[in-house]
Amino acid sequence: MSRPVAICCLLSALYMWTLCNAQSDSGSPAIQLRLAGEKRKHYEGRVEVFYNGEWGTVCDDDFSIYAARVVCKELGFVDAESWSPSAKYGRGEGRIWLDNVHCTGGEKSLAHCQSNGFGVSDCKHSEDVGVVCTQKRIPGFKEEEKLGLTVQVEDVRIRATYSHRKRIPITDGFLEVKDGGKWRQICNEEWTEMNSRVICGMYGFPGEKRVNTRPYKLLAKRRKKNYWGFSVNCTGNEADLSDCKLGREIELKGNHTCEQGMPVVVSCVPGRAFAPSVSAGFRKAYRVEQPLVRLRGGAMIGEGRVEVLKNGEWGTVCDDNWNIRAATVVCRELGFGSAKEALTGARLGQGMGPVHMNEVECSGFEKSLTECYFNRDALGCSHEEDAAVKCNVPAMGFNKRLRLSGGRNPYEGRVEVLAEKNGALVWGTVCSDSWGTMEAMVVCRQLGLGFASHAFQETYYWQGDASADAVVMSGVRCSGTELTVDQCLHHGKHIECPKGGGRFSAGVSCTQTAPDLVLNAPVVEQTTYLEDRPMYALQCAHEEHCLSSTADKADPTSYRRLLRFSSQIHNNGQSDFRPRAAHHSWIWHECHRHYHSMEVFTHYDLLSLNGTKVAEGHKASFCLEDTHCDEGIQKRYECANFGAQGITVGCSDTYRHDIDCQWIDITDLKPGDYIFQVVINPNYEVAESDYSNNIMKCRSRYDGQRIWTYNCHIGETISL
Repeated sequence: MSRPVAICCLLSALYMWTLCNAQSDSGSPAIQLRLAGEKRKHYEGRVEVFYNGEWGTVCDDDFSIYAARVVCKELGFVDAESWSPSAKYGRGEGRIWLDNVHCTGGEKSLAHCQSNGFGVSDCKHSEDVGVVCTQKRIPGFKEEEKLGLTVQVEDVRIRATYSHRKRIPITDGFLEVKDGGKWRQICNEEWTEMNSRVICGMYGFPGEKRVNTRPYKLLAKRRKKNYWGFSVNCTGNEADLSDCKLGREIELKGNHTCEQGMPVVVSCVPGRAFAPSVSAGFRKAYRVEQPLVRLRGGAMIGEGRVEVLKNGEWGTVCDDNWNIRAATVVCRELGFGSAKEALTGARLGQGMGPVHMNEVECSGFEKSLTECYFNRDALGCSHEEDAAVKCNVPAMGFNKRLRLSGGRNPYEGRVEVLAEKNGALVWGTVCSDSWGTMEAMVVCRQLGLGFASHAFQETYYWQGDASADAVVMSGVRCSGTELTVDQCLHHGKHIECPKGGGRFSAGVSCTQTAPDLVLNAPVVEQTTYLEDRPMYALQCAHEEHCLSSTADKADPTSYRRLLRFSSQIHNNGQSDFRPRAAHHSWIWHECHRHYHSMEVFTHYDLLSLNGTKVAEGHKASFCLEDTHCDEGIQKRYECANFGAQGITVGCSDTYRHDIDCQWIDITDLKPGDYIFQVVINPNYEVAESDYSNNIMKCRSRYDGQRIWTYNCHIGETISL
């Protein structure tokens, strides 16, 4: 090799070495960090990384307090207090940018730490890492010194004017952001309607409207100015202000003024459920008229499994590619704001019927989810992949008018309501006459405590607030869709409580999860047949009232015609279905030699085409057990040796056609067309996340000798 060539090679190698070192020190990929997730303060959350134009998460593999320190310092906090694995702040979405992160604690950016490389990971979002930073900020730290890619502030609020502060919900006002521990206005010089759309979505409103700024200008002149020094660039399809890009730095004359403008004012349009009605305050119950999309199985208003109506049949959405943008389209369509979370993996329970949509892709501006691009082929999708959402809803202050008192924990107690009495607002109790599961459901939802697990008509064991012993509400009847208990039917100011309250005051216990029973309609349709059986072989069934009333006078040698069928009841919910009555209170039935844990578990009825009941039966839950469970789920309940009764999540209880009372007595039925109906848990004795799927209906034709049963379906899934 000649000397010039050798020198060239040496210089090239030296250049490459210098370049590589420069990249490892200061040439690391440009990233931005943020903290995200649910139930968090501004100094804690899921760690998210903005890289290559996309937000993603960090896997918890090999993560340490040293890595947490780098994250917190990069975000402007003095130090890290702790870190948490396993998606404590909820599962993120999109790419998992970093895995096996190793930091010494002295790096200036998480990008400088060792890792597998960007986008190289074998993790799932159930492993998303979170951190808790110290609240103290680094002195002199300025967000603009970072990349400035997206807006990062501590909090956002709509500050209503004095005349509007009593309005619920607050839809109009000055927009303020909290930065550096201080609330600041935003200059409106470069503010757009798309920015307002994002803000309104954060506050639970589906849309924004133009606002008359003239009255606000007068107010702004009187107020002390403290502007935030940046503009904001939102496209309008973001779910949160933190997803918007940070605009240019605005020149603030005199350090505190907005030269050509005024503070930003936003005006939001509430959804139908939250819009005041001229005649009766807020609407009595939340019902969407003829929806194409609905939510099911959620504990709170604005959350649930996404279901879509297609060709008269309700079905679910597969979670392939499901993201916050598609979830936001659903939320806005239903009258809520943007989505807080896009849930996957049937997190809010499994649905039923077909999977109508797969691989949904939305721009964020669609009026309905059905306008988004999607794959109609759901091959490979099962109900274990049903998509769900949690939406932003307006702050209505409902939980300030209701409380639970005397319980052992915040999820139980005597129900106490704030009511007007003699011109003053006072706390009092609710009469327990007619108090049941539906009423308890509304109370728990109003308080943000989830589902009701029990409704109590006696609360002597809970010593409530002594100043709230007087009964201030009675005759409460709820449909279950009300936003608050005072929207339910009740006696008003005229209290009627024969038992006088006291120990008979209403109470509840709440839970974050609930079961959800669904009948397998095809099993019923495929196993229906007629049997003529002699009365002398029906003695036990007669004692348990499983025959028509005409059997009371029937000759022992006569026959009863029975419509027999099998039923398979599956628990699609998030907790086990257990009888409300304790084991010691179950009723022993000598004839069949078994316990009844619920006197009526199902109703079996034949209806005329106009809905009149023409024949009936009922099924006592003498044996609630796990007959069959999905793969990987262990059976927990069986009836042998009078054991515990119930149906585990993911398991089914099967009642064969050949057991007693698994029929309808149609001995007196005339030939004709009928509706065959089965109702599970008809008296709502046990709380469920969704009662709309507790009813199965079929068409039946009886010619006096044979019966045909067809078109069996659950609840509202299809029209008869």
